[in-house]
Amino acid sequence: AIVTVIGKDKVGIIAAVCIKLAEMNVNVLDISQTILDGYFTMLMIVDVTNASVSFADISARLNQVGDELGEAVNIQRADIFDAMHKL
Repeated sequence: AIVTVIGKDKVGIIAAVCIKLAEMNVNVLDISQTILDGYFTMLMIVDVTNASVSFADISARLNQVGDELGEAVNIQRADIFDAMHKL
């Protein structure tokens, strides 16, 4: 799956997202992040195969982390992401 995070840069964004993913047994496979003019952007490729909760629950919990941080945190299935970018 693909996780994206976008918002104002602040301390602890990566930690908060990774802690929440670890709590759900979601493995981070790759991560890329940058700061553009004070805005934090991150793209993560994660493995949800052994997740302890449903995909819908992962999404809801990541959205909650985003709300707490004031960031937009989203997840989508890699196959859907790939299909959208082939159009």
